[in-house]
Amino acid sequence: MSESDTPEIEDAEPLTLPLDGWHRARGGRMVPFAGYWMPVQYEGIIAEHTWTRERAGLFDVSHMGQLFLSGAGEDFQELDAAVEAVLPIDLATLKPGSVRYSLLLNDEGGILDDLMVTRWDSGLYLVVNGATKWDDIGHLREVLPDEVSLNHMEEPALLALQGPEAVAALARVTEGEVAALTFMKGGAFRIAGVDAWISRSGYTGEDGFEISLPGESAAAVADLLCAQPEVKPIGLGARDSLRLEAGLPLYGHDMDEAVDPVSADLAFGINRRRKAEGGFPGADRILPLLRDGAPRKRVGLALEGRQAAREGSLVYDGDREVGVLTSGGFSPTLGHPIAMAYVAADCAANGTGLSIDVRGKRLPAQVVPMPFVPHRYHRTGAVK
Repeated sequence: MSESDTPEIEDAEPLTLPLDGWHRARGGRMVPFAGYWMPVQYEGIIAEHTWTRERAGLFDVSHMGQLFLSGAGEDFQELDAAVEAVLPIDLATLKPGSVRYSLLLNDEGGILDDLMVTRWDSGLYLVVNGATKWDDIGHLREVLPDEVSLNHMEEPALLALQGPEAVAALARVTEGEVAALTFMKGGAFRIAGVDAWISRSGYTGEDGFEISLPGESAAAVADLLCAQPEVKPIGLGARDSLRLEAGLPLYGHDMDEAVDPVSADLAFGINRRRKAEGGFPGADRILPLLRDGAPRKRVGLALEGRQAAREGSLVYDGDREVGVLTSGGFSPTLGHPIAMAYVAADCAANGTGLSIDVRGKRLPAQVVPMPFVPHRYHRTGAVK
C-alpha cells in the first residue's frame, strides 16, 4: 500500500491497535500516526531496514482500512458493474484469490486514495490507507448503489512479513502451501490454529506477505513469527525508507487529489479495457493525458554527496524552476540520498542533470530509473 509513514502531531488522542502492548513490551518507540499509536522503530531505522532487506521484518499495518464489498445476486455481475463505475479496474479479469492495485479517483481525475482489491468467493476485499480510510468509506457509501453492502472490518489486525526469508519463516508455522503463492495472489490459511487471509504482497519492494487475522489472535501470531530466527519486528521508519528505495509513492505526499495517475506514473492502476472504454471517474481528463502525455512526471532523483533533500524542496534546471520534491531521504542500501519529485516533462528523461534547493544551497541531482533498488517480488515462474 502507499501512505505517509512520517509521524504527525494530531489534536485527538491517538487510538490503540491490537498489538499496542506487544510493541511497547518489545521496546517499540511509539508515535501518533494516522490516528493511532504506532511503532516508529525498535533498535534503529537503518538496522531494521537492513534486516528486512537481508532476512525478514514483521510490520504492524493494522491501521489500514480493511473493507468488504458484497451485493445481492448469485454472481458478481451487479457488484462488479457498481465497483467499475467507481474504480478504473477490470473486474472481469480478476479471478478468486487474485489481488490488484487500483485507484479511487474524483470526478476531475485526482487521486483520492490508492488501494488493493482482492476477489473473495463472496465479494471484494479492499485494503485502503489508514490516514484516508474514513474519507474513503464515506465516499464509497455515497457513490455505490444501495444494493452494494460495505462492511468496515474493524476487528481484524493486518501484519506484513517482508524480506527474502519471509517465505521460509511463514511456511514453517502455516497450515497450507503458503509458499506456492505468487505475487499478488492470496488464500485462506491457518497459523497455529488461527484463520488468516494471506496474500503475497507488500510495500517494501521485497518478497513478502500481508496477513489479515483476528485482532484477538494478533499478539500470539506475532510472537510465533518473531520466534523464527529470520524475523524481527520493524517500525514505520524502515517501512518508509524501504518503500522509497522501491520507488513506491506515499499517499498525501507523492499523490493526492491534485495529482492525476498519468503524472504520478500510476497509469498501470487503470486496466487496459478501462483505458479503451473509459466510464470511470475523471476519465475525461485522464484519457487525453494517456494519449498526449502529462506536462509533468514523477521521477526518481539520485543526489550527490550525503545531504538528503526533503519534501517541498524546489527542483531546478539551471535557473529555471521545474519541479518539487515529494519524498526524499538517505538510502541505506545505496549509500547516498535519493528522492522522488514531480518535474516538467522536458526534464524527466533518465540522465537529466538537475539541482535541488535545500535552504539556499543547490544540491546536484540526476534523474534515474525507479525503483532505485530492484524489486524482488515472487512472480509466476520465478525461481526461489
